[in-house]
Amino acid sequence: MSNNQSNELIAEIINLEAILNLPKGTEHFISDLHGEFEAFNHILRNGSGSIRDKVYTLFSQELSAEQMDELCFLIYYPEEKMHVLKQQQLLSQHWWFQTIEHLLVIVRFSSSKYTRSKVRKALPKTYAYILEELIYQYDETTDKKAYYRQIIQKIIELDEAERFITDLAYLIQRFVIDHLHVIGDIYDRGPHPDKIMDSLIGYHSLDIQWGNHDIIWLGAVSGSKACLANVLRICSRYGNLDLLEEAYGIDLDHLKNFSRKTYQENMHFIPKKNPYRTLSITEITDAMKIQQAMAIIQEKLEGQLIKRRPEFQMPHRLLLDKINNNQLVIGDQPYNLINTCFQTIDWSDPYQLTDDEAFVLTDLMQQFQHSQKLNQHMAFLIEKGSLYLSYNHNLLIHGCIPLNEDGSFQSVDFNGKKYAGKNLLDFFEANIKQAFAKPWQTEDFSTDIVWYLWCGESSSLFGKKAMKTFERYFIQESETHVEEKNAYYELRNSSDVCQHILKAFALNEIDAHIINGHTPVKLLKGESPIKADGKMIVIDGGFSRAYQKVTGIGGYTLLYNSFGMQLAAHKPFSDKETAIKKNDDIISTRQIVDRQVKRLKVKDTTIGASLINDTRTLKQQLENNSHFFSN
Repeated sequence: MSNNQSNELIAEIINLEAILNLPKGTEHFISDLHGEFEAFNHILRNGSGSIRDKVYTLFSQELSAEQMDELCFLIYYPEEKMHVLKQQQLLSQHWWFQTIEHLLVIVRFSSSKYTRSKVRKALPKTYAYILEELIYQYDETTDKKAYYRQIIQKIIELDEAERFITDLAYLIQRFVIDHLHVIGDIYDRGPHPDKIMDSLIGYHSLDIQWGNHDIIWLGAVSGSKACLANVLRICSRYGNLDLLEEAYGIDLDHLKNFSRKTYQENMHFIPKKNPYRTLSITEITDAMKIQQAMAIIQEKLEGQLIKRRPEFQMPHRLLLDKINNNQLVIGDQPYNLINTCFQTIDWSDPYQLTDDEAFVLTDLMQQFQHSQKLNQHMAFLIEKGSLYLSYNHNLLIHGCIPLNEDGSFQSVDFNGKKYAGKNLLDFFEANIKQAFAKPWQTEDFSTDIVWYLWCGESSSLFGKKAMKTFERYFIQESETHVEEKNAYYELRNSSDVCQHILKAFALNEIDAHIINGHTPVKLLKGESPIKADGKMIVIDGGFSRAYQKVTGIGGYTLLYNSFGMQLAAHKPFSDKETAIKKNDDIISTRQIVDRQVKRLKVKDTTIGASLINDTRTLKQQLENNSHFFSN
């Protein structure tokens, strides 16, 4: 090794050790989005209130509350806000100049915890040199003040101010949040999971933990007919068939024609109200009939799968062959069936699809597997996703770690081998990836496991004994609708149990937490999102409008910066247009979860651990080089 190479090693060691002593970047945790793009998009743009905090910190002595709110919304929605201000004829030369100066102050402040190299990579190419000058060389006490003011003035004179302000706004959004964690359930219920996925694909740094609703979409593209039936049923139930047709290019004509000729209007299957638009009479009628069609196809397919996989231990969910004279016996209790739509069932072979059902299903599966945009989104879920993540002393998981009543890990036998705890989740994850890699295999074990994760008793994503879809559709008595939860959901209130789980995932630090989604926190009933003396944090607070009557809020998010953790509870979002016109921000109530005694640095993080290992390797190389020259 040459002296030049040694010098390069020394420089890199100095650089890495300097980075290790920078403040830890801000992590943003978000969960259970359920297609609610507008609320998600606003929270993403305002960093769960982080931008507002910075604006009020920097300008509370200089600007009024109204002016600071205006500045916040300019940062959140620069193009839209400037369009509104143009219409109101409020964009003067003074406004352009003052706004650029204010935004530059925020850029300097929010980028101060990053290396110059990282900041440079984030700068828009068009203005990279100018911005670097304005960010790093700026000092109002020097003779360069006139130089900096001239740069800004020239930007305005060249009609570049609008573009420059837009770039500054997005740069602030980029610097305020260093890394995003999405803890599951991007899909179902709300109308625009596709727009959420497009936003995530363009985001600078993130990871995703799959949710149970994400897994059925992954399963459908991976070849699971049972998952496909669930996706279609849920889309029709929530009036979101246009998501399939318009966003993903799925032609539903064959399904619509089959449903129209086979099923009648049945008010029990009327779609839930779409919060974003009013469905036409035709759309309501089609959704009503398609939901019936897919409910029956789902029951048939799941019955076939349960018979094919006795190791799943789900014979109690074989219900169609237990129906007699429109009655179903559960335990010793007979129940009359209501709202029935059983016209395609052959009672001598109730789980067999009709020729028409098989044709429709084959058509839909081919379209799902050939939709370019849908496959792009699912491939991104696979690339960035996992069932769990250990990151910066926290265990991120959407659902649960299946437990027995005594707090021990629930063991399940697949193909003669037992799995529990971390090993169970690793087993599930390996099968998800294998199924996605071979979508042409539609009835193999891995593909069937993906469906099991949707509704199996030992699934870490489901976490209940049985999914009672059939009972909710066809039995009036509500006691049959109850889905008994895994012991995890009660035991997670115990700090000892949480510590036991964390230890199994090699998270032994005092400040380790489990961060959960999946189950909405019922704030109206007094439930707290912070459990087990702070070891467990549940951040499903109701982004989905379907849950907000239960939760009483519009969602939880979590922020974890160098000073500790803060949980943010958000009011429900109105809509983007109203918010921009009225500067109507999502008001967030903050609650400190964990306050650090000393400020966290990069060296205290997962990335820091990797950098420390890199530094050790470089030092060893340098030492070997020194020995070489001394000999």
